[in-house]
Parts: sequence; structure tokens; C-alpha cells
Amino acid sequence: MFVVFAVLVGLTPVIPALLYVIQNGKANASKSLSRLVTGFNTFNFLVGMMAAGLAAVWLASPSSVLASGLAQEGGNIDQYQTLAAALATGLACIGGGIAVGGSGAAAIGATAEKPETFGRALLFVGLAEGIAIYGLVLSFIILGR
Repeated sequence: MFVVFAVLVGLTPVIPALLYVIQNGKANASKSLSRLVTGFNTFNFLVGMMAAGLAAVWLASPSSVLASGLAQEGGNIDQYQTLAAALATGLACIGGGIAVGGSGAAAIGATAEKPETFGRALLFVGLAEGIAIYGLVLSFIILGR
């Protein structure tokens, strides 16, 4: 259920943005594409600010944030262990997203010019995506201790 919610929240700004580009892209394609990119950057900034606010609340009072979880059951939880796992996953996913953005754009350009480079380009995009998976594995290792 959480995954479906996360995907729907992630797709929320995409649908109206694509409708805008479809409607206004015929008249002035470069201007509408520029506005689309600006809109996505603004949305990403707002999501980042929300995440920073949540991190500030967590850092200000980690014991009260954990009170609803295992700490309420009497479990002994290291607060900074959960923070380390969250940072490992979050920063790895941000880095993976940046890497996939750059390598994906280059892969599409290379494939458009020379279609036989598709396999090689897909390999580089997959390697960039692996960065996020390594962060997730690292967070499981951190939480397993």
C-alpha cells in the first residue's frame, strides 16, 4: 500500500505538466519545455524542503519520534543507527537519481544516433541505478547490528 501511495505522490505533478506540454508545446515547444523543467525543479525543491523539515524534527527530538515505534515496547534502539540507515538509503538514492539522469540522457542521445549502442548504454544506466541498491543494502546491514 505504501509503495502505491509513493508512486501516486511521485506521479502527481507529472500528469498536469504533461498535459500542459501537449497543449502548449505545438505553439512554442522550447518555452513549454523550459517551463516544464522549471516546474519539476520547483517540485523537487519543495519535496527536499519537506524532507529537511522532517529531519530537523527528528534531530531536535529523536526520542519522541521513536516513541511510537520499538522504543515504546521497551526495545533498546540506538537513535543514531536509524539515522545512519536513513541517510545511507536517502543519499544513495539521490546520488543514483543524479547518475541515472545524466547517463540516461546520454544513453538516449547515443541510441538515437547509433542504435547498436543500446546495450552498452543500458549497462551504464543500470550501473548508475545500482548505487541506490547499494545504499539500501548498506542500511539493512546497519540496522541488522
